[in-house]
Amino acid sequence: MNIQHIRNATIVVQYAGKKFLIDPMLAEKGAYPSMPNPASNAPQGNHNFPVVSLPTSTDIIIQDIDAVIVTHLHPDHWDEAAKEVLPKEIKLFAQNEDDAAKIRKDGFQNVEVLHEDTDFEGIKLIKTKGEHGRGEILKIAGLVCGVIFKHPSEKTLYVAGDTVWYDAVQEEIDTHKPEVIVVNAGDNQFIQGGSLVMGKDDIYEVYKAAPNAKIIAVHMEAVNHWTLSREELKSFINEKGMTSNVLVPDDGESYTFS
Repeated sequence: MNIQHIRNATIVVQYAGKKFLIDPMLAEKGAYPSMPNPASNAPQGNHNFPVVSLPTSTDIIIQDIDAVIVTHLHPDHWDEAAKEVLPKEIKLFAQNEDDAAKIRKDGFQNVEVLHEDTDFEGIKLIKTKGEHGRGEILKIAGLVCGVIFKHPSEKTLYVAGDTVWYDAVQEEIDTHKPEVIVVNAGDNQFIQGGSLVMGKDDIYEVYKAAPNAKIIAVHMEAVNHWTLSREELKSFINEKGMTSNVLVPDDGESYTFS
């Protein structure tokens, strides 16, 4: 297994001989208007997003991709640039039929809804639950999912998606015992409503639930409503004694697990 962090939630996963692109946001820096009403402590404030450039060209990112997984349709996970550059015949997985229908309207011809028993070329893909925040903000944030990868030749991988820590994340870890976990950190927030994805304390809960797993924190410093920096998270990881377990990649950095 090889996981390359591209930017924000965009990762490329090589798993059991197949190459997956997850949550592609492929636009150039500053292509889209600011996310509205970022939290007052969001350093990038009202900057256009993405607030950083891609670490490599889109041609390289999408080269030899076997399938795309879109956990939800927010523009920092499935953007106009991705719709333009990805081949319309590529295999694409969506979280539900509503999202699949919208993706098909964009011209994609090979779209499948993820389930708890999806099979792709012998790789088991299991849709997982997620909550994109807590309380009232969930009505605005909408539905999201994650995905677990399983194959006899590989470690179990859990890509949690845009979720905070809550009981269903604990249940997924308890049920599937993933050895590698990708979490969307960054503690992104608007002026009201609290955390939309994991912050420091959420990541600590993941670590306590899966103390032997390697945890990769992505979704950081790329969209203008982030409030948790890589530097702050690394300091917290060191403070909690998690440095051998929790990885905080730079854009473009990759890890291999065998």
